[in-house]
Amino acid sequence: MPLRLDIKKKLSARSDRVKCVDFHPTEPWTLAALYSGNIFLWDYNTQTLVKQLEVCNLPVRCAKFVVRKQWIATASDDMHVRLFNYNTLEKAHEFEAHTDYIRYIAIHPTLPYLISSSDDMSIKLWDWDKNWQNTQVFEGHAHYVMMCQWNPKDSNLFVSCSLDRSIKVWGVTGGASGSSCHFTLTGHQRGVNCVEYAPGGEKPYIVSGSDDRTVKIWDYQTKQCIQTLTGHTNNVSYALFHPTLPIILTGSEDGTVKIWHGSTYRLEATLSYFLERAWCIACLKGSNTAAIGYDEGTVVIKLGSEEPVVSMHSGKIIWAKGNEIQAANLKLVDEGTVAREGEKVPLSVKDMGAAEVFPQYIAHHPNGRLFAVCGDGEFVIYTAQALRNKSYGPALEFVWAHSGNYATRDSAGKITIFQDFKENFSFKPPFVVEEIFGGRLLGVRGADFICFYDWTEYRLIRRIDVVPRSVIWSEDGNNVVLVCPDSFYVLKHDKDAVQAAIVAGAQIDEDGMEAAFDLQNEISDKVVSGTWVGDCFVFISQAQRLTCLVAGSQETLAHLDRVQYVLGYMAEQSKIFLIDKELNVTPYTLHMALVEYQTAIMRQDFAAAEGFFSQLPESLHNRVARFLENQGYAAEALQISKDDEHRFELATQLGKLQMAADIIVNITAQANPGMPPRGKWKSLGDVALEQGDFALAKRCFSEAKDLGALFLLHTSAGDAEGVLATAKQAQEASIANIAILCYMLLGMVKAGLDVLIKANRLPEAAFFARTYCPSELPNVVKLWTGDLAKVNQAVADSLASPEKYPDLFPDYALTVQAEKVFQERLTKCPPKASEYTTVKEILDMDVMEELKQLGMDGFQKKILGASQAAPAPAAFSPPPRAAAPEPAPAPALAPAPAPAPAPVPAPVPAPETVVESSNPESSNPELLVPDAAPVPEQAAEAPEKSGTVEADLLDLM
Repeated sequence: MPLRLDIKKKLSARSDRVKCVDFHPTEPWTLAALYSGNIFLWDYNTQTLVKQLEVCNLPVRCAKFVVRKQWIATASDDMHVRLFNYNTLEKAHEFEAHTDYIRYIAIHPTLPYLISSSDDMSIKLWDWDKNWQNTQVFEGHAHYVMMCQWNPKDSNLFVSCSLDRSIKVWGVTGGASGSSCHFTLTGHQRGVNCVEYAPGGEKPYIVSGSDDRTVKIWDYQTKQCIQTLTGHTNNVSYALFHPTLPIILTGSEDGTVKIWHGSTYRLEATLSYFLERAWCIACLKGSNTAAIGYDEGTVVIKLGSEEPVVSMHSGKIIWAKGNEIQAANLKLVDEGTVAREGEKVPLSVKDMGAAEVFPQYIAHHPNGRLFAVCGDGEFVIYTAQALRNKSYGPALEFVWAHSGNYATRDSAGKITIFQDFKENFSFKPPFVVEEIFGGRLLGVRGADFICFYDWTEYRLIRRIDVVPRSVIWSEDGNNVVLVCPDSFYVLKHDKDAVQAAIVAGAQIDEDGMEAAFDLQNEISDKVVSGTWVGDCFVFISQAQRLTCLVAGSQETLAHLDRVQYVLGYMAEQSKIFLIDKELNVTPYTLHMALVEYQTAIMRQDFAAAEGFFSQLPESLHNRVARFLENQGYAAEALQISKDDEHRFELATQLGKLQMAADIIVNITAQANPGMPPRGKWKSLGDVALEQGDFALAKRCFSEAKDLGALFLLHTSAGDAEGVLATAKQAQEASIANIAILCYMLLGMVKAGLDVLIKANRLPEAAFFARTYCPSELPNVVKLWTGDLAKVNQAVADSLASPEKYPDLFPDYALTVQAEKVFQERLTKCPPKASEYTTVKEILDMDVMEELKQLGMDGFQKKILGASQAAPAPAAFSPPPRAAAPEPAPAPALAPAPAPAPAPVPAPVPAPETVVESSNPESSNPELLVPDAAPVPEQAAEAPEKSGTVEADLLDLM
């Protein structure tokens, strides 16, 4: 069959002519040796230039990694070999190796050897453990020696090629006789540019490319040319076997790279990237990645998929490693050595033998006793216990049916259905067939759609206008996933409706039966691989997340650290197994009872769900709770969850605030004392404040140390003690703005001043004292002067104090007297909120102007006299309902004004400034401003008026 090589370009980097490329075995690096004398190191994953180095001013014809020593070895036209540390780019060694241009160097895979070939017609062996001593010289070619390569099977041998049209095999056994050629292969009509052994030594083959535009395959045991590949239109500059795929890559000066089948030698593909002549090719071992060097740059490509060719049935795994078929059994893994979640399973691998074709597809028969291998245009069905051929035939593709029948597709697009290993019927659809899929129905994909056919006869069941790259059926055939490039579709298959339509002889149009499929979900996620576990679809996404899809709800089971593929599920172990490209198998837990429970919840079959839930271990309860929350069952999730963090979220969401508070207390007991969960207290306090639970909000904000929220809460509630406590907490926490604001609202301006002084904010303290407590100004100026003197004495001396320079502080004495009046008023008769309308004008009072007009005695009488005469409305309480019509008791309810039982201090002696620092409309007025007593007539009428209003209200009630 034609090889399915989906070729993707991973790097395209323009540069000067590239004469040699090489891969680092572990890092994503491609090394390019340039004709300009430089070497470039590219990262083919990020498509960036990692490092570059100028080696010399002449062409560098070869560069290789020496990973054991962390070197890059280079050979150039100045006849020198140089070694550089590829981490630091420092030169490790340099020596003159030849008397003419050096064409190629090859690094021994295990020994400290480097061989170099040159235009001086010699090959030299260098030993870096002997300080780069030239231990052997190989002479025998009659022209430039273009390349030399070590034998992967016998590392004492190497092969060389020359423009003298010959290929020679040499040995490094030592001594004079060891320098002679073992044998020579001839057959090219012109000079030979490149030579390479088949990888791994599995086949005794050598491939060579020549200026005669041909590529030859040689058997070095029989010393015969077994195949000549023609197709290039110019000199062949490079040829090699791919290390993992059954292909041969050749590059030519005609600008193309050709891919040939390694067994049939058929031309599979021709690549052209329009970068002029191709000079060199390299392949990364253990990977499908290849690099090509051109006249105008470097290209890195990925050939086909790295997904392993593997199949699993009931724990029995069969995979292909090249042509070799190997088997492993998960049931035989010792119970005590089962790997933990995400760790490699210690499998015992059994070699079954070599397949007759190169496997590109392996799949078990539905009963697991057989498996099919497809590749090289043929299929072979083997027994699973031993590699015995059960059936075979030509096929580009092979798929199994759910019943054990199978179908094949040939190169002409004809599809043949087999039953009991005999051809049942065949058909050719009326469109170009691109791929076929097995399962409950036979899927045949065209260019823009997929058609599902019946397995028993040529009958169209349904045409769907999507182009899936894989079709995954559930085991019972009721569900199917169509995996498209950027999304996937979950469909429900109605077998009964299809059977009923067939029995009734219903007319089937070109789109088939509409009732055959019902779209359940369309998910915008890229699926790498997947399988059905009951009614749950488990898949690996492009982002390498192992995800479980139940009735449209996705749940991430694990985040993977490397590219892996779904292998299968074992219900008895409750594990789903994954495999990577190195054939490492890793398990992840997925309880079948959990899948059944989730399915029952989605169907709202709560009785069945309860039965499945009883089978789940307690370790899965948190996962179940998350699932229930996603489905809108928050109350049930709260009952099940064992995770305090999750329970707190659910309790808050459900409005169970007291439970949420208890959960936080539990979290605090288990948490690090140095890291209390203040964030949770804060979020709970916000919710409690929204719902009007002020007591809980106060507790939460206190635990969270959220002084801003406490300030808002206490001022809104008119809680003077709470404001004072908040002020003290803010002062201890050095939060000066909240502390000063609290003290200002309480009228404790000296305490606010003390906050500024302790914070060493002396300039602000001085201006604060001048405005609100002028009696403290001399002391503050003294402190400010002393502090400033430490920095600049001249500036400190320029500060003026009212004690020394009273002429600079006009009316200072009056401000001090006004401060005393307001302080006395604060002590004797603090203002109440109910007096706000009567004392509002004091907010706009010009204190100094009033002092000058009324004098000190008049001002004091105005501020204190009226307040002493007025009753304290804050102490008023409504009379009993029965006494409501009688206004007489009202005056008796007013206590003496001076010793008010709940004094709330007024904040500011300077009224005009107080208005600016507090907002009477947003806070309790009795906490905000100094009051002015009403005139005696108003004061006398107030109780009577209040009683009358109360009586009227009670009458209305």
